[in-house]
Amino acid sequence: MTSYATSSARAEMSELRRLKTLLPPELQSWVMVEATTEVNPPLLRTEEIGRDEVEIQIDLVKWEQLALDQRNLIFWHEVARIQNDTIPKEGWEMAALAIGLGGAVGELWVQDGLLLLLALALCGVSGWRLYQKNNGDKTFKEAVEADEKAIALATRFGYTLPNAYKSLGSALKTLVEITPSRRQRRKYEARLSALKKSAAQAKARVKSQREEQY
Repeated sequence: MTSYATSSARAEMSELRRLKTLLPPELQSWVMVEATTEVNPPLLRTEEIGRDEVEIQIDLVKWEQLALDQRNLIFWHEVARIQNDTIPKEGWEMAALAIGLGGAVGELWVQDGLLLLLALALCGVSGWRLYQKNNGDKTFKEAVEADEKAIALATRFGYTLPNAYKSLGSALKTLVEITPSRRQRRKYEARLSALKKSAAQAKARVKSQREEQY
């Protein structure tokens, strides 16, 4: 008799294989889809794991709370981030900031003005890069652009445009309901609001095209 753990593991492997088939052909050779091993992880995390390799890590426990169409659109959002080249890169900024601060303190002690200026410049450059990476407006814009491309990917895989919008919208609503972090919920709510505007614009375009045909 098959144990629950064994059947659960098989179901997880089956889902990971299914998601792999949702990758566009041009990404399948270098984008990996794996279950996360973190403690209390985000639903999905996408990061570079090598020079020419990217991994999408999924919390399959939370993943099961989503319907199949919702999973697909949320997954395509991550795929779109890869295509848009907006996933986090291996950062040098924190290390550079630490080196710069350490150097500045050291040069204050020995009173070497030139080296102090160089250390402060390193702090400034790395600090600015960190600010750009974590800028709220920039990350929101990137998320909205990824949602738009996720809709396009869905239509590429056979969804109608209305169903693609509906599936992503319901996925974002579910994420709002199941996410404990207020800050993260607000991000989902902002994306949902932008998606509704985009859907209304798409509907108006389709209506205008039909009217022109007749």
